[in-house]
Amino acid sequence: MDGSLKGITRSRWRTRGKTWSRLLFILPLLVYITLFLFFPVIYNIKMSLENYTTSSIATGSAPFIGFQNYIHLFSEPLMRKTTVNTFAFVVGSIVFQVIIGMLLALLFNKKFPLSRFLRTLMLIPWLLPLVVSGTAFKWIFDQSHGVLNSVLLRLHIIHSPIGWLVSPHVALLSVIITNIWVGIPFNMVLFYSGLQDIPAELYEASQLDGANAWQRFWSVTLPSMKSVVAIVLMLGLIYTLKVFDIIMVLTGGGPANSSNILSTWSYILSFQNMSFGKGAAVGNIMIAISLLFSFIYMRVVRDA
Repeated sequence: MDGSLKGITRSRWRTRGKTWSRLLFILPLLVYITLFLFFPVIYNIKMSLENYTTSSIATGSAPFIGFQNYIHLFSEPLMRKTTVNTFAFVVGSIVFQVIIGMLLALLFNKKFPLSRFLRTLMLIPWLLPLVVSGTAFKWIFDQSHGVLNSVLLRLHIIHSPIGWLVSPHVALLSVIITNIWVGIPFNMVLFYSGLQDIPAELYEASQLDGANAWQRFWSVTLPSMKSVVAIVLMLGLIYTLKVFDIIMVLTGGGPANSSNILSTWSYILSFQNMSFGKGAAVGNIMIAISLLFSFIYMRVVRDA
């Protein structure tokens, strides 16, 4: 009887030892998440509920004003304009990134000379720092000396140089084009990986049934890549929503806030207007949008 009790006690100690050893392994991750994820988010929420100004940095305290920052934001006309710009920027970028990325993935999925070399070159826009990409496109879009206006004038498509970055009518389009160029490689790589996992037998069976290339794409390729497409859309939404570098380098959110989106507006409110509470509120709105679409994505994937 004593032996069995000792065996049970040893077993319990071994179980507890394994539990503690597992906790020790994940402890660094928990510390990292707490310090670099939960704490900044909680502090950002706290700031958005206070009248946090430059004096608050010195004193370390700010008056609590509840949801006044959010109320003021939604009562400003700039909030509507910025939200519309953000919607146009995100949708315009994602639609063309997905379409062009898919077309390139389908192209490189076929074997042809120099395909590996060209596929490697396609990764350059993704590997370059966003500031570098923005600077390059700032030269391309320059009204006086930009290569884009030069080419369009020589082809007689336009009769006078277009102010791509200084005109309120085309500034947002310019930053969308730049962001599309930056995001295409990421979409292409994910779609290409998904295409590699589709069994060749499915295409052979559809060919025997008389399906053409377009029918094979709709009946075989897309259904087989539902999860990949969902991931690409979800990641594209999150990445595009928080784009900041490109817009600040190209237009700074101007002219006349025509290219201002939520991320740049949050920066302007915080570090130019010194209204840290309102800037934090805009950041929390962006987080809420991302979380909303993340929950939608998880629901769709779970029900699929």
